[in-house]
Amino acid sequence: MPRPALWQSIADTLRAEVARGHYCPGDRLPTEAALSARFGVNRHTVRRALAALAAAGLVHARRGAGVFVAAKPMDYPLGRRVRFHQALAAAGHLADRQALRLETRHADARERAELGLPEGAEVHVYEGVSLADGQPLALFRSVFPAAALPGLPAALARTHSVTEALRAAGMADYTRAATRITAKTASATQAAALRLPVGAAILRTEALNVDPAGLPVEFGTTWFAGDRVTLTVAPD
Repeated sequence: MPRPALWQSIADTLRAEVARGHYCPGDRLPTEAALSARFGVNRHTVRRALAALAAAGLVHARRGAGVFVAAKPMDYPLGRRVRFHQALAAAGHLADRQALRLETRHADARERAELGLPEGAEVHVYEGVSLADGQPLALFRSVFPAAALPGLPAALARTHSVTEALRAAGMADYTRAATRITAKTASATQAAALRLPVGAAILRTEALNVDPAGLPVEFGTTWFAGDRVTLTVAPD
């Protein structure tokens, strides 16, 4: 029986060490140089072993940071009153957001249709990255009717929370009226922001939130890293 190739033997060894808990989800593996020295092989052989583990979904590389053990996907519920920070806290994760864009501009045709706005209406646009325990979980874009919520940008800049900003604008409650989920692949810019390979699987959700009277207040698009989240749909 032929002996396994060196790269396969290295991959099997690392896979077994992850299974035994030597490296836990989120941990960084030793560098290529360290693994080359440990196994007495060149870096090309180590890279092939790591590529095999990545293809199996066991590890993922972050540009400039190293190779990390993949975390198990977290459940993220899509309900009528799901709030980002509350959902992550309930699952035992620390939630955070990094704002990338906050501006007021003219609404495009899709945004006008979703929010029920006339031609020429303006919207507030809030974009950024949602993080769980410091790791990017999703990119988001939220669009709000500017005329109905004139003070929203200042509140978003202060709180980085849609729920808190809407509360500050006088809206104590809002609910999700509809959600569309589509499987996509990450573009170069999306992959960079989410620390994913270009072309990696992502899940895009498009959601419409309404106030207690049923009027649209937010049209949101979110791109979730496909290997880090499992979307669950359940009534509240």
